Amino acid sequence: MNGQFISVRETAQILGISEKKVTDLIEAGQLQAYRIADQFLRLKRSEIMQIRASGEIPSENVQHAYTFIERVRDFFYFNDFYLVSSLIILGLLYIIFFI
Repeated sequence: MNGQFISVRETAQILGISEKKVTDLIEAGQLQAYRIADQFLRLKRSEIMQIRASGEIPSENVQHAYTFIERVRDFFYFNDFYLVSSLIILGLLYIIFFI
């Protein structure tokens, strides 16, 4: 029984569609979902594999635009240590050579 049920995210990855599309298909009755412990929404792996093989649900090309502002934000987020370290080193060099 290990791996018999999969999450909405895993279903979306297998079918090549967005998680929103998976939930829409569940609400429309095109996909059968099961509630486990009244909390977790799961789908049967075997049913999803059959649907994928049959091609009933066309896969989407899910890509989101990566804007310039997001790139700048990510640059500072992932390089903050190096930027702060560089500023401290430059400050210390200024103190050593000019004061």
